[in-house]
Amino acid sequence: MLMRLAGRMADMHAAVFGQIEEKTATWLPGLLARFAFAAVLLVYYLNSARTKLGDGLSGFFQIQDNAYFQIVPKVVEEYGYDASQVPFFPYDIIVAAGTYVEFILPILIVVGLFTRLSALGLIGFTLVQSYVDITAHGVDDKTVGAWFDNLSGSVIMDQRTLWVFLLLMLVLRGAGSLSLDTVLRRMRG
Repeated sequence: MLMRLAGRMADMHAAVFGQIEEKTATWLPGLLARFAFAAVLLVYYLNSARTKLGDGLSGFFQIQDNAYFQIVPKVVEEYGYDASQVPFFPYDIIVAAGTYVEFILPILIVVGLFTRLSALGLIGFTLVQSYVDITAHGVDDKTVGAWFDNLSGSVIMDQRTLWVFLLLMLVLRGAGSLSLDTVLRRMRG
């Protein structure tokens, strides 16, 4: 009797949540993931990128020394903390790419344009950012944290794991039907 009751409850559970999934699967997960990204990470990325550029509209095209100190600190140290002495190839390219990625990819994710590729790019960026934080900026063990411990507030292992999971959902599921990706797809076909 207990097994029959458990079976009926499982059937009812599957029926209710199956209907919810069926009605929302094409639009809600991508929309909510993009909303969560915008609410939690958009301003973070835009502010971070802003610290690397000059002032005003023309400043968008002027990468400042601060960008080098944030992205390739050990290289700047090798050149006597003079960012102007850092070789163009590959470092100027790396710094420019890292700076503009922080502007462009988050905006593309929020509007739902090239969402999967943008999210994949930000996963790579987050992994590189974490590596640089650990190896070049020398963050402490508390900031690095650890998985499967009793703490959930470390910046790298805890927070960035959640960032990557959110971005991975966008890579796997896409932006959803309420996105520019869908608009472009419909325009083509």
